Amino acid sequence: KYAKLPKHPKVRNVFNLDFPDSNHLAKTFTVVSGPDMVNLIYHNFFASKDKVTQVINHCTHRLCVYIRLSLQTNKDGKIPVKNIYKMFPADKKRVESALASANLPKGKYDTIKPDVFTESAFRTFLTHLCPRPEIYEIFTSYSTKPTMTKENFTKFLNEKQRDSRLNEELFPRLRQDQIKALMDKYEPVTTNSNRGLISPEGLLFFLMGPETSIVMQDRLAKCNDMTQPIPHYFIKSSHNTYLTAGQFSGVSSPEMYRQCLLSGCRCLELDCWKGKPPDEEPIITHGFTMTTEILFKDVIEAIAESAFKTSQYPVILSFENHIDSVKQQEKMANYCKTIFGDALLTEPLEKYPFIVLLLLCSCSNINSPPVNPTPHPQGTAGQEVTAYEAMSSLVNYIQPNKFISFDNARKKNKSYVISSFVETKGEAMIAKSAVEFVEYNKRQMSRIYPKGTRMDSSNYIPQPFWNVGCQMVALNYQTMDFPMQLNMALFEFNGRTGYLLKHDVIRRSDKKFDPFCDRIDTVVASTLTIKIYSGQFLSDKSVKTGVEVEVIGLPGDPKKKYRTKWTTTPNAINPVWNEEPFVFEKILLPEMASLRIVVHEENGKFLGHRIIPVDAIQSGFHHICLRSESNMPLTLPALFVYIEVKDYIPAAFAGITNQKMSDFIQAGRGPGTSPLWSLKSDH
Repeated sequence: KYAKLPKHPKVRNVFNLDFPDSNHLAKTFTVVSGPDMVNLIYHNFFASKDKVTQVINHCTHRLCVYIRLSLQTNKDGKIPVKNIYKMFPADKKRVESALASANLPKGKYDTIKPDVFTESAFRTFLTHLCPRPEIYEIFTSYSTKPTMTKENFTKFLNEKQRDSRLNEELFPRLRQDQIKALMDKYEPVTTNSNRGLISPEGLLFFLMGPETSIVMQDRLAKCNDMTQPIPHYFIKSSHNTYLTAGQFSGVSSPEMYRQCLLSGCRCLELDCWKGKPPDEEPIITHGFTMTTEILFKDVIEAIAESAFKTSQYPVILSFENHIDSVKQQEKMANYCKTIFGDALLTEPLEKYPFIVLLLLCSCSNINSPPVNPTPHPQGTAGQEVTAYEAMSSLVNYIQPNKFISFDNARKKNKSYVISSFVETKGEAMIAKSAVEFVEYNKRQMSRIYPKGTRMDSSNYIPQPFWNVGCQMVALNYQTMDFPMQLNMALFEFNGRTGYLLKHDVIRRSDKKFDPFCDRIDTVVASTLTIKIYSGQFLSDKSVKTGVEVEVIGLPGDPKKKYRTKWTTTPNAINPVWNEEPFVFEKILLPEMASLRIVVHEENGKFLGHRIIPVDAIQSGFHHICLRSESNMPLTLPALFVYIEVKDYIPAAFAGITNQKMSDFIQAGRGPGTSPLWSLKSDH
């Protein structure tokens, strides 16, 4: 099934979609688009032949990794120049000048033939629209002539773009033929590249290429060992998945389950309540509130449709069961069996890709709600009912139990037992017994969820819970606040599988870990230095802008939040800061820390952000493509920065050169392979 069935009866009648023997549903598919998971637009299509929808559906999922530039043409097939002015409304005179420099028509009512408006012409236009004096400054520091020689370009790559922590034997420097290939690829003037030269424009294009991505590309692909016990992974998890807005009067929708799964989420929550006569169909809603109700069956169908489109790894369903009817629980079990089919794991398997695990949370008593319910810190989780045989028989691998104490859990030593903690309880446990919490999470799983008083569906900061190894840190996916941005950024890695292998220090059984420590014996701390040079196309308005930088990690990591000065003039097309670098001297556990960069207008309005795990950052000059509040890539807005990540050297060793210390520490190891240095495979 590749389509969302149209709600309008007339549309369904046209294609006979309601007839049991109709195969027309197999010919339909739906494309869902929107700025976030809540505000969605549905585009329904009907194919004339069978299996076309399967092919198109597969292709659309593959196309999502590419960025395409679409140009609108008028009835004559030409591109109106006014469209270009609309794209850059902040400075019309600058747009006019840039069009003229690219030999393109500049009149507001002029048009451009598509064969004239080539990629090369558009690139020339952007180069003149957004001049880059800081790139020229970098260029002249390596060459006093109009072009840079291959030798100087090599020096630039080795001094600025190479990670100083890399072991020379494991990650050798680029060969001359590889460097020449880069010059040929990015130098726009053929005569220069033929002579082994590169111009400032060529250097700019190189610094905008994939080889200089700030993120190590091998980290984005599936790179973790996926054969470890399930408690050894962080699992992308959702709270009250069905809600599209607030916790008290929000709209519930099965579509949220689809969107969460497509984003890589692997743990979903279903709050199950009794359906009303005559159908007595189990429903999903937020109990004792004004949130709308949706059918349990519709949710199970939505999960079955989308569970494994973006990740092949197990989906865990967390049931909050409030149904005290044997008949309705039997209905629920039957829907799970028939709709999930073989994907539902009911028997232990040695190999288990493409499976759904049920986690049925229930307790033995039924609590009657008060007449005027007050939001409880635990929400409705404490008002669950008994799970009867039909549903409880489907639960395996993960058994929910009420948490008693760390000592009790250690003595029972049951790795398949999971306990859920409201955020406030979890925070208190971290403050009082952080080391014990880490030990607990090495052996078995914990799930953290927002307190019931977050009626606006806001989120708590997940980092403290990751620091102690909590696997399922469940958040409200309908609210794209800072905690969700941090969550989305972390799970972009390891192929977006929704599973991330925890660091060795919070997995190994032979050594305890204290997240509040100031040093970790088995880990080399990092020093991160970042210099903000400039911005590109940060806003379509003429405004002053500023950048904020911080590191989120362990409590002992640097807490300082750095800010640039506001730009002196209202210029969001190519603002330049070029201030002193910001230094985060000692990041204790780089694998558990993230760099956060946010751009604001002077009035505080958010313009864009980016969050990147520290251990995935490449040293060097980079253009950082910014994201929206909902973590969607913005087309043009970017920051140009220089970042250096190196091994932390204590003050007592300040006299030892960085290279000698790095060679000593790095003997036999290197950080991730960067795209620029992975070319060594040709060797």
